[in-house]
Amino acid sequence: MVAFNWRALENFPLLMYILAAKTLILCLAFAGVKIYQRKKIEERMKKERGEKLKKEADKKES
Repeated sequence: MVAFNWRALENFPLLMYILAAKTLILCLAFAGVKIYQRKKIEERMKKERGEKLKKEADKKES
């Protein structure tokens, strides 16, 4: 017969709170990185669009 150590479950709620907190922190960090990357890409696209419009304006003037 296998004896089960019930005292091992005393810290179970605390471990679940720690796991939930860790998961939440990781999700928020991932979302923050994705927002940062999207802003960088949008800035680059805006800059490229501005340069393209400037080149087209220069061609029309010539």
